[in-house]
Amino acid sequence: MKSDSLKTTLVITGAMLFNIIFWREKLGVNTVLFDVFIIASVFYLYPSAIKNDSCKGLAFGHLITAAMVLLHNTMLSRIGFSITLLLFVSFSQYIHRSVWYAGGSAILNYVLAIPNLFRHLKSINGRNFNLSGLSRPLRMLLIPFVLLTVFFVIYAFANTIFSNIASDVASAVQDWFANIFHWFSISRFFFFLLGIIITAGIILKVKSNYFSAVDIRQKDDLLRKKHNFKKWRESSYSDLLSAIIGKASTGMLAIKNEFRIGFTSLLLLNILLLFINFLDIKYVWLGFTFSEDVRLSAYVHQGAGLLIFSIILAMLVLLFFFRGNLNFYQGNKSLRYGAYLWIFQNLFLVVSVFIRDYYYISHFGLAYKRLGLLFFLVMVIIGLLTVFAKIHFKKTAYYLLRINAWAAIFLMVAASTVHWDYNIAKYNLEKKSSIPLDVPFLLSLSDKALPLIEKNKDALKEDRHQWLYDVHTYTGINAIGFLEYRKNKFFIEQQHYSWLSWNAADAYVNRQLKTKHKVSSTNNSSY
Repeated sequence: MKSDSLKTTLVITGAMLFNIIFWREKLGVNTVLFDVFIIASVFYLYPSAIKNDSCKGLAFGHLITAAMVLLHNTMLSRIGFSITLLLFVSFSQYIHRSVWYAGGSAILNYVLAIPNLFRHLKSINGRNFNLSGLSRPLRMLLIPFVLLTVFFVIYAFANTIFSNIASDVASAVQDWFANIFHWFSISRFFFFLLGIIITAGIILKVKSNYFSAVDIRQKDDLLRKKHNFKKWRESSYSDLLSAIIGKASTGMLAIKNEFRIGFTSLLLLNILLLFINFLDIKYVWLGFTFSEDVRLSAYVHQGAGLLIFSIILAMLVLLFFFRGNLNFYQGNKSLRYGAYLWIFQNLFLVVSVFIRDYYYISHFGLAYKRLGLLFFLVMVIIGLLTVFAKIHFKKTAYYLLRINAWAAIFLMVAASTVHWDYNIAKYNLEKKSSIPLDVPFLLSLSDKALPLIEKNKDALKEDRHQWLYDVHTYTGINAIGFLEYRKNKFFIEQQHYSWLSWNAADAYVNRQLKTKHKVSSTNNSSY
């Protein structure tokens, strides 16, 4: 374990680096610089992480998302970068197998970041930095300070002269600090504090190993348990079963009665789902014809939403029946086969939802929800397959949640490698002759899509939407005018960034538009 002074030094250094490279910048090269510092610090403080396979996998996924922040700079890549970094640090500091519990450790690190930092400060060089002597004067000043603040605000609102004097004093104080430290400002000071919190939450490990200890105790393999019938009959679950099936829930035949209930339930549900799948084959797979009377939005979103809900509910039903000793019941073969059949039918139902979404995309183009549905369906397929593995190999719910969480992380990292806004604009503009073009949505996409929209500017002419350009005069502009506004805004924003904010996506937009665009005044409303 490294000394507390080293950890505190790394936190302060990281906060200063954060303040310097992120102040009034967007994520770009600065993200890579800060990431190198964090990764190097974590490996130095917790060298055992280098040998941990989970840490290696998360580090690899994190490097991919970091590269995507530099390449695409999308919201998804930034979210993936943050999540994989926190998980990598958590797996480096604690013993974990599950992403869920590792996430709990990461949250705990941030909740206790400031107290944890003070704890390290107190133990530097073996000296006790005792704040208890200051607690009494601070408590005595608390109420007067609160009262002063309340009445100061009241007087400032009630008396314009006092408000102006207070404002002048505050400006003078800030100017005085500005003359001493050119880079200093109140907002930048708070930004520095934010850097301390972010860095401390990553580098400093709290004393509590609660989530790690709980994670270690979990098992992948389901074990047969001997129940204390007297204690079980006093449980709420026993009361629920007794209210439904009476005496059949008690005694030595309780497990057999539960088997009968499960078998009957799965038999009836399989018959019902077989009929639903038959209807989907007839009307979705083979008999679908698009017409103006068909509301595809309701057909996909409402129908798909209910179907997905039914699939998730199906997984919960299976988890309920195969939660414990019913897995080891000798005569449960028919129940297991009924569960396998229901899983297969639900997979078939997922394919039907895929087809519905395909119809929607082919007739109305790509959009966030339509793409999001596809990713969600992939996770549903993984969930169904892991439910099959849980039943077949007698695994625990912990195993199910652990594997699905890792699958979600993998899918998130993979999805971050694509610039979805660019591809949405490209697909919709290429299909503009066969699908209705949603111009407001098209113009709401990120800056990477601007060059594509510029090349297809003629497609915007027929749009009749109006955008509010000036909130004071309520001046409206059309689609082409709003495109020009977006381009102008992009160039103005780029002028305020340094090389620290460089990323390939912005460089591409700047290069593509530069020959066709000349920065105009922000007051220019000729378009």
